[in-house]
Amino acid sequence: MKIFKDKHTLQKEILKTEGISFVPTMGGLHKGHISLIKQSKKTKLKTLVSIFVNPKQFNKKSDFKSYPRNTKKDIKLLKKLMVDYLYIPTFKDIYGFKPKSKVFLDKSSKKLCGKFRKGHFEGVLNVVNRFIEIIKPRYIFLGKKDYQQLYLIKKHIEKRKIRSKIVECKTIRENNGIACSSRNLNLSKSQMIIASNIFHYLRSLKKKIKKNYSLFNINKIKKELIKLGANKIDYLENYNTKNFKKVKKPYKEYNLFFAYYIKKVRLIDNI
Repeated sequence: MKIFKDKHTLQKEILKTEGISFVPTMGGLHKGHISLIKQSKKTKLKTLVSIFVNPKQFNKKSDFKSYPRNTKKDIKLLKKLMVDYLYIPTFKDIYGFKPKSKVFLDKSSKKLCGKFRKGHFEGVLNVVNRFIEIIKPRYIFLGKKDYQQLYLIKKHIEKRKIRSKIVECKTIRENNGIACSSRNLNLSKSQMIIASNIFHYLRSLKKKIKKNYSLFNINKIKKELIKLGANKIDYLENYNTKNFKKVKKPYKEYNLFFAYYIKKVRLIDNI
């Protein structure tokens, strides 16, 4: 595995390849990232993984500082997975140039996480746009856990007629049901149990509301989540996964999207 810390050296190297399969990460690698990398390797192109904790997508400095980081452990794992390239850029490397494509931010960016984390998706799209310009990947592998983010990146790529193709990958879960996330490293054992209980409760609820949508009483459900151990609920909504519009009838193709806090740790998921 070759490690690069500046874009110019990286670009010289990848020019020799037939194409790049790209897995963007902020480190704190887990089973979800491993699954994305394994999917990427199936393309038979060179796999490039990035590790960059992007400050522009954090709306709280404390959240940026507490984000789990363990680069040595991540490098060891990536070597084991036989990744071709690892890109660990500096802030200046990513933000020290003006990209050719302007970021397109779909109106759905104002919903769900966009409503509660001002500037978050602007930060995500900004950094993704820059990575695309530096790497020009043929494929970008993204997980469905961050579905709103995935949807917005796809919209940006479509609108700006970028050639990279997004490959949507299923959410990988821990044995207790909760979605794999770097933020899980900030949870204690007892808090992991709370998160697991919340996941199982909401998964069961979704099955019930498919048959009887009147059971979707947001206030009642939020009270139940507080009883289970959530400290704060940002949102709990049903959205059509094709057009990202709120669902009001049970027969449409939709997911239940939710974000909540256990103490200071914010968890998001969709089922």
